[in-house]
Amino acid sequence: MRTILKLHRSLQSELPTMAHAEDFDIAKFVPSLHKEEWLALNNRIFAHHPDQGNWAMADLENRMNEAWFDSDGFYIAVANRVMIGFCWVKIHHDLVNQDPVGEIYVMGVDPEAKQKGIGSALGAVALDYMAKKHLGTAMLYVDGDNVAGLALYKKLGFN
Repeated sequence: MRTILKLHRSLQSELPTMAHAEDFDIAKFVPSLHKEEWLALNNRIFAHHPDQGNWAMADLENRMNEAWFDSDGFYIAVANRVMIGFCWVKIHHDLVNQDPVGEIYVMGVDPEAKQKGIGSALGAVALDYMAKKHLGTAMLYVDGDNVAGLALYKKLGFN
C-alpha cells in the first residue's frame, strides 16, 4: 500500500543556503528552450512513479497553462549544457481561510548525477524564492518509502 506524506516547514525560520557548486549551475526553466529536455529527464527520473512518470508533452503543457504556473519558480540544474535536475514551485493562492502556501511541486535529480548536492542546492533556491514571495509556509508531498527524498527534505527543514 502506498503512503504519501505531507511535509511542512516554516519560511520564517532560518533557510538553508546553497553551497557553492562547481560541477553544475542553477538556472530558471525557460519553456521555449527546456520543455523537451525537462520532459525526457522527468520521465527518466520517475520511470516507475505512478503519478509523475510517463508524462507526455500535453501533461507538461497542461500544468504550464494552469493559473498557478510561474516559470520564475521553476529551476533547473545544468552541467556541461545538460539538464541534470529540477525543482518546480507551485504557490497555492486559493486556500480557504489560509494565507498562500508554497509547494515544492516536483523535484528530481538525474540518477547518474546523485550525491553531488544538486537536490540540496535546488531546494535551497526554491525555499529562498518562496520566502521572497513573503510566504510563511512551504510544503510538499513525498512517498513514505522514498528514503533519499525524505533525507533531503529533512535536511531542508521539512517535517
